[in-house]
Amino acid sequence: MSKTRILYVSQAIQPFLPESPISKAARQIPQGIHERGREIRVFMPRFGVINERRHQLHEVIRLSGMNLNVNDTDHPLIIKVASIPTARMQVYFIDNEHFFKKKVTWFDAKDKLVADNDERAIFFARGVLETVRKLSWAPDIIHCHGWMASLVPLYLKELFKDDAHFENTKVVTSLYDEGFNGTLNGSLNEKIAFDGIGADKVESMKLPTFDALNKLAMSYSDAVIAGSETLSDETQAAWDAMDCPKMPYFESALAAAEVANFYDTILEGKEVAVEG
Repeated sequence: MSKTRILYVSQAIQPFLPESPISKAARQIPQGIHERGREIRVFMPRFGVINERRHQLHEVIRLSGMNLNVNDTDHPLIIKVASIPTARMQVYFIDNEHFFKKKVTWFDAKDKLVADNDERAIFFARGVLETVRKLSWAPDIIHCHGWMASLVPLYLKELFKDDAHFENTKVVTSLYDEGFNGTLNGSLNEKIAFDGIGADKVESMKLPTFDALNKLAMSYSDAVIAGSETLSDETQAAWDAMDCPKMPYFESALAAAEVANFYDTILEGKEVAVEG
């Protein structure tokens, strides 16, 4: 019996970025799921603030080399990898000199949104899906954490909808209160449409707020998890309206046993190989 495959896509993971609800969940859940006999892959952006020497990042040549076209410009996709020894877990990093060289995460030194966060989110989402396909590794579930991963469900269900590699893949989105004020670049919807995704699918991205990104991710997800005890009013209202499996927040929400059971509820009777 084959093991269930879970792909984790997160904007932050400990110990590569400081502790936060997202970085903590994206560190603990994959480890616990892996220890329960599931097969995992984990991806995050390679922000410039990540110390490559300290964390021993190195490029995976066989996965690097393709170009991704974002807003009519080609950008080389570089894949790096590092291990978390205490977790026996590898993390893949989506990298590109143009998007991720700056010594910042989502905010600059003045705590303002980085101007090209919209294109970075597009590059990150497409880079993850293209790399997983290149790995010839078909996930049963993709679990997304954080607003920078919010375009993954859209790209999976629209751009890759006819790709046999992902035909049985379910998407889970964890929602958090770690967001931003204001909006991303106002032309995000046009840049997504440039990739061949219908303009009607991204009408809500004409004003790409934090809540709009959350709602877009939810609308293309098969199940949702509350990663924070409280969500914004707008995101909470969208959560309440969702007609899909939902896992509410509770103190042990990071416990792998509960998350593993939740995965099983959305795999529609698929047999799951679990050790121990």
